[in-house]
Amino acid sequence: MRGEDRRTGTLFSYVDLESRVRADHPLRAIREVVNAALGAMSSDFEALYSRLGRPGIAPERLLRALLLQCFYSVRSERQLMERLEFDLLFRWFVGLGVDDPVWDASVFSKNRDRLLAGEVAQRFLAELLALPEVRRLLSSEHFSVDGTLLQAWASLKSFRRKDGEDEPPGPGRNGERDFRGEKRSNATHASTTDPDARLYRKGSGQPAELCYIGHALMENRNGLIVGGVATRATGDAEPLAAIELVKAVAGSRRVTLGADKAYDTANFVLECREENVTPHVAQNITTTRGSRIDARTTRHPGYAVSLRIRKRIEEGFGWTKEIAGLAQVKLRGLARVDCAFVLGLAAYNLVRLPKLLAEASP
Repeated sequence: MRGEDRRTGTLFSYVDLESRVRADHPLRAIREVVNAALGAMSSDFEALYSRLGRPGIAPERLLRALLLQCFYSVRSERQLMERLEFDLLFRWFVGLGVDDPVWDASVFSKNRDRLLAGEVAQRFLAELLALPEVRRLLSSEHFSVDGTLLQAWASLKSFRRKDGEDEPPGPGRNGERDFRGEKRSNATHASTTDPDARLYRKGSGQPAELCYIGHALMENRNGLIVGGVATRATGDAEPLAAIELVKAVAGSRRVTLGADKAYDTANFVLECREENVTPHVAQNITTTRGSRIDARTTRHPGYAVSLRIRKRIEEGFGWTKEIAGLAQVKLRGLARVDCAFVLGLAAYNLVRLPKLLAEASP
């Protein structure tokens, strides 16, 4: 019998969100891990909020919503609020009931900025990795580090002279500007849209863009990200950030650190050895210079293994930029970019954890 194509409304609706999400949905395992990490951060959240005034958005719900934005490639927070309005799966993951109102996008953004003061993204990543079921998946001896460019939410037309003596763009909302023959550098110019962005090129033959650099530290056993930070794009940003990241995991026991040729510098190799870190850096040998890595390091079989495994860090960068939408960050200012980048790295770990936890379970 043919069914009727007719919409019938009811006065009351009894919808159990828990029953609408299938038992084997990947978000179930992810939500359990997320809730465990957020539970350990309760005291940190208390310090960010006053005991007086009207209650704001619960920070736990705020972070769950931001993670969904990474998981499902939602382009903006306004679209995220629209999706929360009608998507039962999103409501279940965030913790909203069917009849609960969804927040206004501007209110959501203002509450998100509150988390910047407490470095909540960095703390969330640390608490996630500290969970007993996650900690046993991590290597404590072998790591890899790398950096990637994050294009800033600013146009090259906004890169103007700091003294204001350059010619203004043409008339109109998006007036043309001719840069031919004009020498521009970060010393004399700055973006009027995002002052923290820097004009930078990754290598010779590559275009110069207004961007930041995102740095990540990966453990080599399962390829999970154990540290991350975003910095201004400068020539020495990668080795400096790598040293700070590896300090957090290096201790009395010697560890190894894999990296590409860009890290084959005298200062970086020396600082690694001072921190009890063996630099497994790819040798950068040219006609004018030799490598800072000699046979003391390359003769060991572990050196070749580190150089092979270190490339897995690009998988994390690729997911964060293509799926989480950070190829061009839609936020301005270093603090906001750093928070979004670290949260994207945490989301990458969460996507991979259900399968890794299932394989590790007895």
